[in-house]
Amino acid sequence: MSFGARALIRLGALQHNLDVIRAAAPRCKVMAVIKANAYGHGMVTVAQHLTDVDAFAVARVPEAVELRNNGITAPIVLLAGVMNAAELEAAIDWGFEPVVHCPEQVELLEMAQSGNVTIWVKVDTGMNRLGFSTEETPAVLAAVESASSVGEVRLMTHLSSADELQSETTADQLRRFRRVAAGFQGSVSVGNTPATLGWPAVAEAKQELGFSGDNWIRPGIALFGISPFEDQNGADLGLKPVMHFEARLIAIKPLPAGARVGYKGAYVSDSDTQFGILSAGYGDGYSRHFRTGTPILLNDRRVSLIGNVSMDLIAVDLGTDVSDAVGDIAILWGDGLPVEEVAPWADAIPYELVCGVMNREDSEVIA
Repeated sequence: MSFGARALIRLGALQHNLDVIRAAAPRCKVMAVIKANAYGHGMVTVAQHLTDVDAFAVARVPEAVELRNNGITAPIVLLAGVMNAAELEAAIDWGFEPVVHCPEQVELLEMAQSGNVTIWVKVDTGMNRLGFSTEETPAVLAAVESASSVGEVRLMTHLSSADELQSETTADQLRRFRRVAAGFQGSVSVGNTPATLGWPAVAEAKQELGFSGDNWIRPGIALFGISPFEDQNGADLGLKPVMHFEARLIAIKPLPAGARVGYKGAYVSDSDTQFGILSAGYGDGYSRHFRTGTPILLNDRRVSLIGNVSMDLIAVDLGTDVSDAVGDIAILWGDGLPVEEVAPWADAIPYELVCGVMNREDSEVIA
């Protein structure tokens, strides 16, 4: 590698995580969510590796087109749906499966003269983001099913608080969803990552909610070895981190007591020590919000970030007895230092950190 920061993407861990997820919901079909460049892990590479999932999900049409252009033939669900006639035509031509969540999208389907597109009708059961109310949904289903451009119709909802295992919110949302799912003849999708791993009722939603089609889960962050629960990391759930984000040690210098470090002199050393400079910064996706004390793994020991994060560089306190050498590799997160542990130091969530990796240097994909 060059001296810059890079992300190692471990495809063997990706497959392992898929196996863990399948074991949690063995009778469900899997829609792998790979929006936002597969949460920063490389959308095309991830899709090309996950050859045994039943479908992929992305946010927008350009992502889906990129997958098709790179040889991905599996079904692709458009989570934000289509927003104009041109996007609907693309969905019909490429075989995408749009989510329908607003009246304007229903009108687009009704105006189309031909097609056989599979539609996912989004029901808002309490997320209060996208989707139709449970009262609106029967009329929406009738309109969509009668549109000449539509083939199969399916149902979907999104759980807002499934990562809070003691909350009543998820149970309330499932009760609301039952009002439209009970007796539904098609496929249904309820389970995002926390719902799949934390709520057995979601894995058994076909029986719990009373529909007769397939039960689809939508794993996202767990595919990449990251826990959706605040009090657990991926290893606690049997997952392995897919991303290993690292940088080089490019300088070692003495730091006398009272000396200030970095922009605005934000850190003042309280004793004589040695400090190192690592080749990572917010230009690489290492958040500027990381504060002094953030753990970094260097030569199998924890060292601490000191001072403000720069665009390309960060400083770490190496201590007084230094055996490190210029060129050594530091782990920003990955094996031995879960991103779930690092994220709170930037007042962030793990999703935000991995999605933000910029890969300014060539990242390496390994088995």
